[in-house]
Amino acid sequence: MFGAMTTKELVLRTLDELPDDASIEDVIERLYLLRKIEIGLRQAEAGELIDHDVVKSKFRDAVETRQA
Repeated sequence: MFGAMTTKELVLRTLDELPDDASIEDVIERLYLLRKIEIGLRQAEAGELIDHDVVKSKFRDAVETRQA
């Protein structure tokens, strides 16, 4: 997805993919999402992962805390 693409190329591609009536907020949200994905991919490549069962447990605990 991000491979050999420069930041400028990513921004330009993102702008081209958005509808003509996209707002500045739409652009910022899309770029923010892409940045978060990029960070997540780098973390995964570096082995910085959390086991699926651990994530499920954390979500379950968070929901139970909110319901209490």
